[in-house]
Amino acid sequence: MPIASSSRMSDSAVAKSAAAARERKLAFRGGGFVIEQRTWMSVLAFVGLIALWQLVTGTGLVSPIFLPSPARVVRALWDLAVTGDLWRHVSASLVRIGYGWTIGTLFGVAFGLMIGLFTVSRAVGLPLVAALFPIPKIALLPLLILWLGIGEGSKVATIALSVFFPSVIATFSGVDSVPRNLIRMAQSFNVPLWRIVLQVLVPGALAGMLAGFRISIAAALLVLVAAEMIGAQYGLGAFLILTGNMMQTDRLMAGVVVVSVLGLTMSLIVGFLERRLLRWR
Repeated sequence: MPIASSSRMSDSAVAKSAAAARERKLAFRGGGFVIEQRTWMSVLAFVGLIALWQLVTGTGLVSPIFLPSPARVVRALWDLAVTGDLWRHVSASLVRIGYGWTIGTLFGVAFGLMIGLFTVSRAVGLPLVAALFPIPKIALLPLLILWLGIGEGSKVATIALSVFFPSVIATFSGVDSVPRNLIRMAQSFNVPLWRIVLQVLVPGALAGMLAGFRISIAAALLVLVAAEMIGAQYGLGAFLILTGNMMQTDRLMAGVVVVSVLGLTMSLIVGFLERRLLRWR
């Protein structure tokens, strides 16, 4: 009898624990790795970086000749803004990068769509892209100056070339990632090619294309600054080379900060477009 009683008690305990396990609420794990926007963490990271910069320069660990303090950089930015030199250089750079990025992106997206859609275009274009993409585009600037002159044309062409190849790769990679059953379904309903491209391929490839835009913007800024260091009177690159030669490190760092802010602003614009255009995800 004691053994039977003990067995019944253990069976009852197991049944109670099983019932408790069924009633216990499990944490939901189907979030799909949703990334939350935490702007305060981004701001905190920048504040921490600036505080570390001020600490290093304020304690004398680094000479102000080599690295001016944030206060001196802000003062230099203010002086440049008041005199109008800052806006003169920034406006010249924005015009160049605007033309270059737009031209390079339009041609890059069109060429990427052709590579993604047509067999002959892929067989001819993909090896050319793979062969020409690794060439530093700034190395072609002297040749472009011979062809187009030392004016705006050579600088815009250099920026457009630096943007063209990332746009091509991002576009045809995005087209390849579109599920083929969607394309076959549209073809089975006799949907015209142009509608398949606009309503199936482009929306499906848009995420990859926007990621390519982030890369092309960074490449355009790099090439812009380098191109403006050669034969440009105005522009951020011309300003940086001038202040560097004169050892005006506070104004030099002010120019670097402006380039960084431009890159951050353009990245934020692309991020805004991603949130607006890819809400279906």
